[in-house]
Amino acid sequence: MRTTKKVLLDTDIGGDIDDALCLAYLLRHPSCELMGITTVSGEAERRAMVADAICRAAGRHIPIMAGADKPLLPSPVYPTPDGASRLSNWEHGTFFPSYQAVDFMRKVIRDHPHEISLLAVGQLTNVAVLFLTDPEIPMLLKELHVMSGVFSQELEASADMPMGNWNSWADPHASAIVYNTQAPIHITYGLNVTTQLVLQKDERPDLFRSRLMRCVEDFGTPWLERHHMTFHDPLAAACLFEPGLCKYRRGLVEVDTVHVDRWGMMSFREDGNGLYTIASSVDRDAFFAHYFSVVC
Repeated sequence: MRTTKKVLLDTDIGGDIDDALCLAYLLRHPSCELMGITTVSGEAERRAMVADAICRAAGRHIPIMAGADKPLLPSPVYPTPDGASRLSNWEHGTFFPSYQAVDFMRKVIRDHPHEISLLAVGQLTNVAVLFLTDPEIPMLLKELHVMSGVFSQELEASADMPMGNWNSWADPHASAIVYNTQAPIHITYGLNVTTQLVLQKDERPDLFRSRLMRCVEDFGTPWLERHHMTFHDPLAAACLFEPGLCKYRRGLVEVDTVHVDRWGMMSFREDGNGLYTIASSVDRDAFFAHYFSVVC
């Protein structure tokens, strides 16, 4: 009998194509019981529509709840999902009331204590509010996988930092709350590892042949017109099922909420007794072989 894993996905889908690539992987993985999807960041309701369209393209009906569309503290930054411009091309639901995500996540986790793998691949506002609302929730999780952080002095010195560390920079206070919380397993996949997973479309011409993957490509087109296709979020998802794709380090993580030029930056200090684990390297070939075996 195949053992399944119960997964909750919290995502800012609708911008970078990697969220959609991540969702497609979860929908196709035979051992993934996708318990629900929650959306976060600007226009969270439209992001929920994008997620629903992709689920329907896969022939699936997954519970989807819209969450916070603004960070914990006031900010002029309000990203919108460019990919939502393609909604008219795909069947999708249109009624996703705002701010339902936290109540939904809390109920699912409470109903399935120590069974839920929470996969957070957007800014961490929903997760932070969840942890503040019900402080017992983190220890009721089975595991928490987060795509965030940089953990590389070279990358931190690049011109697009700290904004390039989007999932933490977009709501640094939420990130600080999540990284001041203990979960049984707390693993972070940072840009130091995920940026190794760039794929040119001609490297795998069959990737977007199925209806599901054509839908993913359509919603990702506005992003791909200006950026490379990097599999940030799919790595965090794949390691739920194949942790050996990466090597890891254990230690302490702190989030900067004081210095504006380093807002959201996550510093790591190795400590064998630390609460947090970060991915330190990835087997690129093994990752893509696994990803394609699931989605293609």
